[in-house]
Amino acid sequence: MNRIYRALLVVVAFEMGALLLYLPWSVYWEQNYFLSHYPSLIHVVLHPSFRGVVSGIGVLDILLAIGWIGARPGPDRVPPR
Repeated sequence: MNRIYRALLVVVAFEMGALLLYLPWSVYWEQNYFLSHYPSLIHVVLHPSFRGVVSGIGVLDILLAIGWIGARPGPDRVPPR
């Protein structure tokens, strides 16, 4: 069960990272439900620096998923007596 959980966690982290990397620069980011209800957020959310921060979190999430793929816990070794 641990392997299935770990594989699912890697897939979800990679997918979320790819979404966070792409979404701030797409058309969907500008046509947001919350921006129409909270117009004071427009200046913050549509600023390129904020979009860059969100994309940076996406890159970090992808790197985390790649790190989880490479890290394999070995069996605990008991020293000989």
